[in-house]
Amino acid sequence: MKTLVKTFAAAALVAVSTFVMAAEGPGSKASKANVNLSTADFALEHYVAVTTEGESAGVEQLFAEDFNQKIQSSKVQNHSRSQVVKSLKKQKGEKLNCTVSTDIIEESADYMVAKVTLKFENFTKTDLVTLESVGNDWKVSKSINSYK
Repeated sequence: MKTLVKTFAAAALVAVSTFVMAAEGPGSKASKANVNLSTADFALEHYVAVTTEGESAGVEQLFAEDFNQKIQSSKVQNHSRSQVVKSLKKQKGEKLNCTVSTDIIEESADYMVAKVTLKFENFTKTDLVTLESVGNDWKVSKSINSYK
């Protein structure tokens, strides 16, 4: 009888742990991970990691609710926060083959404008990034891209 009770208890534990893991879903821990965005420099560093190194932790935390991206090319394109976050999540783990440099253009107590330059073999992408202090974190509120 004791063996039967132990068997049912073990089966119940396995079933409960399986349901808990299934409820979390694959990758849910990575997407919900909190990233230190307490300074503009940390937020800019994380933005570069997300956009060039395939970092996926804290992607949703990084962008302001009203974030938008504008791409200047032969045809101007605009992308919403949800479109950019979705695209970056798909690029998880993909590292771009480029040289990255960042320059702070303007900075104050509650905002920063930075120029992120990505030099690829055949072209250069310039990204003007605006970051704002929101509560205790810094968030990316705007991104304007151009290509040469």
